[in-house]
Amino acid sequence: MIYRTDYHIHSSFSDGRADPEEYITTAMDAGLKEIGFSEHLTLFRGLLDWSMDAPDVEPYLEHIKKLSNRTTGIKIRKGLEIDFLPGKEKEIWSLLEKTKLDYAIGSVHYLGDFSVDNGPEFYDGKNIDNLFETYFEQVTAAAASGLFDIIAHCDLIRIYGFKPSADPEDLYRKLAKSFKIHDVAFEINTNGRNRPIGDFYPDRKYLRIFREENVPVCVNSDAHMPSRVAQHFDEAYELLVSAGYTEMAVFEKRERYMVPFS
Repeated sequence: MIYRTDYHIHSSFSDGRADPEEYITTAMDAGLKEIGFSEHLTLFRGLLDWSMDAPDVEPYLEHIKKLSNRTTGIKIRKGLEIDFLPGKEKEIWSLLEKTKLDYAIGSVHYLGDFSVDNGPEFYDGKNIDNLFETYFEQVTAAAASGLFDIIAHCDLIRIYGFKPSADPEDLYRKLAKSFKIHDVAFEINTNGRNRPIGDFYPDRKYLRIFREENVPVCVNSDAHMPSRVAQHFDEAYELLVSAGYTEMAVFEKRERYMVPFS
């Protein structure tokens, strides 16, 4: 039986629709052994209504710690989803080194001043091939930064269904090689099923590449409401097995452990 975890969950501390306490019952009913909160943290962008800022981190982590102490039957992990912004690696590291987390998720939302998932109009008039190449380069840089344990939705650039003119397999291969070299895990992010693309991140067509490169994996829901915790996980596990995966990455105090599927 697969050791079920869901490390990518957002609550009312960032852009989730419920308090952390409201996710626990759903997680336990789904058979999860561990649930992890990973609120958005976006530095250097001013105050955002969907993300925490640096002063919010400690109250959030203290809340999750107290919730964990009074909860039995499931482990509760502390995480952050941190926007990777090129040139700000030292500042991000300065925050992380004094923050007690079980894992840090790195994500790329911004290309320049705009987020790739804030509406399809971002893509109007732009060269899609160039956007894909730039996005994958930035995700590769996030992995190479050494800041993160997991990279989130590594091909979020697919969100509105735009596709490059040629097969992007080489982009995925370079990305997977970088993940392996820099010892960072990736996630199957099931929330893509709720987005315009209507499918998981990364593109299931290229999961085999991550397995060929032996990149560690976990399955996450990116839930923003309790009903989406562990959503579509059985399908995601089947995809991993068909790609040749036999173990899942789990995290505690910024250490990764591998748990066999059975």
